[in-house]
Amino acid sequence: MNPGVSQCKNCWKWDHTTFAYCSHGSKCQKCNGPHKIKHHRDLVWCCKANFKSNPPRLKTKAGEPCPHFFRCINCKGEHPANDTKCPFWKHHFNCEWHTKKAQEAREIRANLIHLAGGYNKL
Repeated sequence: MNPGVSQCKNCWKWDHTTFAYCSHGSKCQKCNGPHKIKHHRDLVWCCKANFKSNPPRLKTKAGEPCPHFFRCINCKGEHPANDTKCPFWKHHFNCEWHTKKAQEAREIRANLIHLAGGYNKL
């Protein structure tokens, strides 16, 4: 029996559980913002009211869809992080695929840090 690769319900990244230490902090599965989904409509600019904007913007009504695109934290696609359309979800029984993707992400981060001149300049 292969339980597959676990997805954290706190940061929505793969390969660790919600119960494990999560250094990424809480993330919204809809917009990838630094808040939990239950606070999405109260904290995100496109859903909350802004009476100072021109024209004034009203709060998105309960039950109405959010007026912005979703942003997956894993593949950067326009869907929630827990969507079955995500390539990460489609490969959640393939540990080798997830290991390869994690290695690619580490290499990209290392190259960005190197190009920026190290950690001190970021």
